[in-house]
Formats: sequence, C-alpha cells, structure tokens
Amino acid sequence: MNKRELVDAVAQGADLSKSGAESAVDAVVEAISSALANGDKVTLPGFGTFEVRERAARSGRNPQTGEAMEIAASRSAGFKPASALKQSLNG
Repeated sequence: MNKRELVDAVAQGADLSKSGAESAVDAVVEAISSALANGDKVTLPGFGTFEVRERAARSGRNPQTGEAMEIAASRSAGFKPASALKQSLNG
C-alpha cells in the first residue's frame, strides 16, 4: 500500500474528503516524526510502538575493497507491533 492508497482508505473509512484524509495522514506522519526526533516513544494501543533505537559505533568492512572502516554511532526509528496486531496477522 502506498500513500495514495492509504489516503483513499482513510477517506473511505472516516467518511472524509480525499484532501481532508491526506491532511490527516500527513498530520499523523508529522506528529510521529516530530516525537521521534525529540526522543519520545509513540504508542498506539492495538497497533504498536514507534521508538528511537541507538546503534553503537562499530567496525566494518567496505564490501568493494575489503578495507576495514569505522561505522559511526547513529539513531534509527524502530517499530514494535502490539500483540493484537501480531495475532491479526497470524490468524
């Protein structure tokens, strides 16, 4: 499902115009992104939790040259599905 299909599904499910649904989807994505940028967790009961995960610095190898290199520490967004979502996926 891409963004357009998601907007169409939200418009139909919430009885909104497509432009209203697109604004709602954009607002949700922006709110989640902003919260994660501030280091906060976003929990949606029955769906899951978005959180920031820290990756430690580590050594690696350049796959083209085989040369050793240092990979810097970084932060990444992560998602942990709620048990209700897991159960709906696994029947």
